[in-house]
Amino acid sequence: MNLSDSQTGGRVPVPRRVSAMEAVLAHLRAAVERGEYAVGDKLPSEAELCRTLEVSRPVLREALRALQTMGLTVSRTGKGTFVVANTVEDPTFGDYAASDLMEVRRHVEIPVAGYAALRRTPENLDRLTRVLERMERETDTTAWVAMDSLFHLAVAEAAQNPVFRRVIEEIRDALARQSEFLNELGGRREQSDREHRAIVEALADGSESDAVAAMSHHLDRVETTLTAIVRTGTAAGTATATGSGPATSAATASAAGDTAAAGAPGTGA
Repeated sequence: MNLSDSQTGGRVPVPRRVSAMEAVLAHLRAAVERGEYAVGDKLPSEAELCRTLEVSRPVLREALRALQTMGLTVSRTGKGTFVVANTVEDPTFGDYAASDLMEVRRHVEIPVAGYAALRRTPENLDRLTRVLERMERETDTTAWVAMDSLFHLAVAEAAQNPVFRRVIEEIRDALARQSEFLNELGGRREQSDREHRAIVEALADGSESDAVAAMSHHLDRVETTLTAIVRTGTAAGTATATGSGPATSAATASAAGDTAAAGAPGTGA
């Protein structure tokens, strides 16, 4: 099994273009961390932020959701968005903190992949292959995220233990939220597809060791990307922005600085 296609091998990574949502998020996060909006403050209205940052309301709302996932703000229905922290500590995906989710994933999904390599049926492999092929063709992020959590559930099913499946079912919503977060801010989709293919190939070969290695590598990359986002607001290696609004200009400079400081490339659930 070759995992090198999802590693950089020491090559300088090609900068990933920053989306409008990432630019807005970087701008708002920086404002909160600098104290322009103190803990307890209410952010300006959506209409005012859209006008000031020159972005559409859907783009702004995505950024506000990410800001809340990072634990910096909370949205109160009918009242607005309020700052609750000035530093990012541990993002929350649904009911679970990112650190708790990653701890469980390592203790469950890595051995599950090994069991799946030994116990999978032709039907299991067929289902995993079909899901993976759909993911590789999919261009819609929302649809891809849904299939990402389905893929991990299918691996658990291939282990032929209903308890494993139940555990993944329990965290499935959190997995989807984590996957969406990493894809919006870390550009993980293509790399994740390659990592998923390595997992399927190991299962098809019936190699427990390769399956364990492939899932371990996948979760390593997930954690690396998550850590980079928490530290800098975007995956390391991201320094090229799209758009021309105030937030985009600020995010371009911020991302370039963060990339230089991080000195390492960044990498769905």
